[in-house]
Amino acid sequence: MAMARAISGPAYPEKFYAAAAYAGFGRSSNPFSTGAISKFQNDVALLLYGLYQQATVGPCNIPKPRAWNPVENSKWTSWHGLGNMPSTEAMRLFVKILEEEDPAWYSSVTVEPTVDVEMHKSKVEPAAQSATPNGNSLPEPKTISAENGSVLETQDKDVVMEGLSSVGIYDHWVAPSIYGQRPKPRYAHGAAIVLDKMYVFGGNHNGRYLNDLQVLDLKSLTWSKIDAKAQTGSPESPAIVPVAPCAGHSLVTSGNKILSVAGHTKDPSETITVKEFDLQICMWLDVKTYGKPPISRGGQSVTLVGSTLVMFGGEDAKRSLLNDLHILDLETMTWDEIDAIGIPPSPRSDHSAACHAERYLLIFGGGSHATCFNDLHVLDLQTMEWSRAKQQGVTPGPRAGHASVTVGDNWFIVGGGNNMNGVSETLVLNMSTLVWSVVTTVQGRMPLASEGLSLVPSTYNGEDFLVSFGGYNGRYSNEVYVLKPSHKADLQSKIIEGPVSDSIAALLPTTNASRDVEPEIEAAQDGKIREIMMDNGDLELVNIRSEETGEQLVATLKAEREELEATLNEEQLQSLQFKQELAEAETRNAELKKELQSVRGQLAAEQSRCFKLEVDVAELRQKLQTMETLQKEFELLQRQKAASEQAVLSARQRQSSGGVWGWLAGSPPEKSDLTL
Repeated sequence: MAMARAISGPAYPEKFYAAAAYAGFGRSSNPFSTGAISKFQNDVALLLYGLYQQATVGPCNIPKPRAWNPVENSKWTSWHGLGNMPSTEAMRLFVKILEEEDPAWYSSVTVEPTVDVEMHKSKVEPAAQSATPNGNSLPEPKTISAENGSVLETQDKDVVMEGLSSVGIYDHWVAPSIYGQRPKPRYAHGAAIVLDKMYVFGGNHNGRYLNDLQVLDLKSLTWSKIDAKAQTGSPESPAIVPVAPCAGHSLVTSGNKILSVAGHTKDPSETITVKEFDLQICMWLDVKTYGKPPISRGGQSVTLVGSTLVMFGGEDAKRSLLNDLHILDLETMTWDEIDAIGIPPSPRSDHSAACHAERYLLIFGGGSHATCFNDLHVLDLQTMEWSRAKQQGVTPGPRAGHASVTVGDNWFIVGGGNNMNGVSETLVLNMSTLVWSVVTTVQGRMPLASEGLSLVPSTYNGEDFLVSFGGYNGRYSNEVYVLKPSHKADLQSKIIEGPVSDSIAALLPTTNASRDVEPEIEAAQDGKIREIMMDNGDLELVNIRSEETGEQLVATLKAEREELEATLNEEQLQSLQFKQELAEAETRNAELKKELQSVRGQLAAEQSRCFKLEVDVAELRQKLQTMETLQKEFELLQRQKAASEQAVLSARQRQSSGGVWGWLAGSPPEKSDLTL
């Protein structure tokens, strides 16, 4: 690295005053006397006016002008909507808006100041270099055109910067010149930012899992490779082994730590593994966790919320899709499985997740084995309740394998696929209002329209950047693209609606109707009476509707709002009645269940008694049969006894008659007869 004197424009506040002079703003004691040149659109001119007043005068403390003067009203609203924004921030945003509207403005102004910047000396092809006035050369970045996907040269070639500062155009993907040996093309890898460096770990290339760790220095846009190993075993007897290849994992930055969570491996474990990369010793360390760890998986989402990691969904080693929810406390390293109420998203993998206001977890898109999704679900992390969000703006197409990052309240969605082709548009969701919009679109088989690419946010010299790497859309990619998002839409929303409060209630399906109607009233008023154009340095009013017409419109809208509120109250009352009826039905159902259980118990007791009676009857029948047999035997014995007695009687009679006649005849009876 060496120091070189290069032209990078004047420093603040000189750069701001030069931009203000170019835009036609002067230093006047009257805050409403400032003009601007006519080439700016009305909304842009009002933005510039508000930022100029904020930078030069400070927050707006003057009373609101009367309603009959819509020009002054619009200007006051533009200024007052910036709240307590610091003057330095207002200067920076003023210049940013001007550069977005007129990138060549700086070449039209004569300014002398130069600053020293640190240049990176790398060997590049002569055709990829552009000469500066002092003889230094630097590669010129290339911009992907949103119209035809062709490569165009960026403007402002006289402003020589390094790293991400070389990207000067807003809301377009730029392929900057990259130095060093590029990593192997891949997808389903992990990427994370630590201290202006993007770390890329693992991934999939031609069906093989990777285990290398690559680093892109975002200041010099130079690749380097870290020869990392893994340390396993106990701290007393550690073992150094090669890093296990993986893909579909989540790489998360927590402070200066890089955590790798889950992922597909060749020999999957039963439960999820957590690894930490130590930047000091360049070693992957196994992290011991407590609680019940989730089953092994890949394609899940892992979101940093405070000091916890929230994991949702994914696909296990048996290719079964999941929609379970787990939280890892990074302070105690304890897993906790969450049984949230409400209807959760259907099982899916390769979706994206983001956290808003440290309370709401948003889940978008993803895919199953047969289809891709474009639904948006919200989990309230305080009540642990799922809900289906109402989306506004453009309707995002179904996608899976996309990448996403958050910058402030904006959630950027890039790439992905829908089972037919890659998704070409880059979307942004304002998480406070749930309004989708398209940032830019690429054409053809660009790596940005790929599945499994990575996306990380970075801040450089006060500017926000999105850095994309890799992906697969029929070809594996190792290209780096950079997008510098514009904040003009945020400023417009802020000026119209005032300072944004915690309006996260808009994420839930049941929103307050009055909140929806009031912005419509203001927008309708602005659309009807604030038609401003810039001509010869003065703001002029055109197509002004009469005050009476405006009042009639407001009255009509208020009547509609009251009607909507009445309807909403009726719906809420009906919903409450339904809830009461449902509660009564559930109570009655519970009572009936208890009665049914009691009857079932009685029936079981009766069945048991009947069974015992049947056994007793069977025994009695057997005894009865035995008694019948005995009766027959008894009757037989009685008959035998009677026959015996009859025989004895007959014998005695014979004996008696024979003895008398024998005695008379003189023959004594026999001895046997005497014994009888």
